[in-house]
Amino acid sequence: MTAMAAVAEPVTLRIQTHYATEHPTGKMIAQWIDDVQTMSGGDITIEMFYSSSVVASVETFDAAINGILDCDATGGAYQTGKNPAFQFVGDIMGGYDTPWQQYSWLYYGGGYDAAQALYNEHNMQLIGWAIYGQESFASSKPIAGPEDLKGWKFRSPPGMETEIFEKLGASPIVMDFTEIFTALETGIIDGADASGLANNVGLGLYDIVKHANYPGFHSMPSDHLACNKDVWEGLTEQQRRIMETAWQKLSFQIAMLNEKANTEAAAMLQEQGVTLYEWSAEDRATFRAAAQEAWDDWATRSPEAAPLVESHKAYLRQLGLVK
Repeated sequence: MTAMAAVAEPVTLRIQTHYATEHPTGKMIAQWIDDVQTMSGGDITIEMFYSSSVVASVETFDAAINGILDCDATGGAYQTGKNPAFQFVGDIMGGYDTPWQQYSWLYYGGGYDAAQALYNEHNMQLIGWAIYGQESFASSKPIAGPEDLKGWKFRSPPGMETEIFEKLGASPIVMDFTEIFTALETGIIDGADASGLANNVGLGLYDIVKHANYPGFHSMPSDHLACNKDVWEGLTEQQRRIMETAWQKLSFQIAMLNEKANTEAAAMLQEQGVTLYEWSAEDRATFRAAAQEAWDDWATRSPEAAPLVESHKAYLRQLGLVK
């Protein structure tokens, strides 16, 4: 008898990301592609479309569902219009303090199964997350605690964030990302929610305003890799393991790289006269309490949202972050 090892059929996966090739995450995605192709011995080829070059970022998920693409490497938060439950796989807002806590919910707190049920309903398979860490504000005024949020006008993305900050007395203004700079310079807004501290430095926000909070507390978005379920199940077990393992390497390195970059940015900004505010545990708890009211409201907006919210809250209780 002659034993023949199973040979994987070569496959090409078409994937879109919202990151540009020159962005730090874009460069790390290029390394992920190389890892996948090398570990698979060339059996998996990744054709990556950067900067949402095939469809708009918000349309990437549907493009994968409909076979225009095979996988989506953007983020679940883009899909809250499709189902509010995606808020809780995209950015829970005010939940976890670190990427590692949020990763542990996904892999060890029941999060993967809870999230997978949502993705599978759309014939998509969640492969993993990439979390770069807490975001920081840029502000023309001090933001040392919840009291400073009262009347604070800032650029906010749409959705649950605006509701949370309105509860705390702030005046969130939804505007396009490209409008932030002019709005800050002209005083239309007092501050902006844009990205993490190091990314804000790269955007030049602290050339305009001289106040920031660090570490952040309000937003820690998670990007995802999600593939068309039929495409995913058409891969061999070996090919799927390679994709998953390489993505975990990518996601953890993104978190570590950004932690280093933010630490360096914080030191540099202080030398340049930018004031950084670290909110106390009590102040963060005040924000988290307001966030929980919004979570509970959003949990009623779709049948799929409620179990995700409860899964997060149960794990946050285990971590001692909510009572």
